[in-house]
Amino acid sequence: MALFEPVFDALNRSQVRYVVVGGLATVLHGHARLTVDIDLIVDLAPEEARKAITALTAIGFRPRIPVRAEDFADPAKRAVWVRDKHMRVFPLVDPAEPLRQIDLFVETPIDFESLWRHSEVIQLDHTTVRVVSIADLIALKRLAGRPQDLADIEALQAILAMRSS
Repeated sequence: MALFEPVFDALNRSQVRYVVVGGLATVLHGHARLTVDIDLIVDLAPEEARKAITALTAIGFRPRIPVRAEDFADPAKRAVWVRDKHMRVFPLVDPAEPLRQIDLFVETPIDFESLWRHSEVIQLDHTTVRVVSIADLIALKRLAGRPQDLADIEALQAILAMRSS
């Protein structure tokens, strides 16, 4: 987790409204599995999205695709990416640390306010991280429907069952 803590620290210091989803959220909820990136859903209001991209570029992240990082904060540009490029995430990479990768969702598949309200704050060694609730993570993984997502759903349901017993 040490590789990713500076990312969460930067987002927290900039007061970015974000929620970790995807494989890392599955790991943070207690299912050990390999994941190579951070999947984030951020508040896509222009000023909030601008805060997110500014915080991430300040610690070295750059778009993997040939666009300006600041374009992420523009709802019209994101709409074009979705419509014309079928883009689901905006990929960022840290050239100084290629293992650090982030995928920012360009659209929110579940209402952001709902994700935020139900999310959990988890303490790491040196900072905190805001993680999607297990119920919302299962819903997101059902929407994606890939084989790894279906396997994660089973593991997450088992975690929920253990917590409720």
